[in-house]
Amino acid sequence: MQRRRLFAAAGSVFARVGYADASAEMISREAGMSKATFYEHFANKEECILALFDSAAEYAIREMGRALGSPDEAESYEAWVTRSLAAFLGILAAHPDQAQTLLVEVIGAGPRAVARRDAVMDLFAHLLHRDNAEVAPRFGGPTFAARDDAFACIGALFELVSRQLRTGQPADIRDVAPTLERVLHGVLREAAPR
Repeated sequence: MQRRRLFAAAGSVFARVGYADASAEMISREAGMSKATFYEHFANKEECILALFDSAAEYAIREMGRALGSPDEAESYEAWVTRSLAAFLGILAAHPDQAQTLLVEVIGAGPRAVARRDAVMDLFAHLLHRDNAEVAPRFGGPTFAARDDAFACIGALFELVSRQLRTGQPADIRDVAPTLERVLHGVLREAAPR
């Protein structure tokens, strides 16, 4: 319970003031706890953002699995992709402070945090590649030519979402979905045998 409150407070503080200007004291105050309580859970703010990042990545993957349901419920591979992107963007929209922290502020948290972000991007690319290989053939849809194609799509997703979080444009993060769908379908179309 305390850790969850600290995560919520950290997400809010990091999103509001940035990683560089955040402090354990600010996070503790936001959570309504003492600084000593913060240090019972984390050695410093870097450990806090890393733990928050890991927790949020697990949450996003778990919630996407719940939101998606079975591919057998989709009418087409395109519909499955649309539903997948809607689930991911919906999670980000529901947790804007954590999204800002984990996709934008984490980059300023040092090499360990950047390595963690890279590892999560790689995991999402693996999941996209695996799901494409399993689901697309059921609908006669194209599959990626290479795993790096899936990574390129995840990179585009992370960067478009990060830009929206930094600039507030478009106003609703879910409005980047059509661009992401075009990127994904474009890569898959090029991968398809001619």
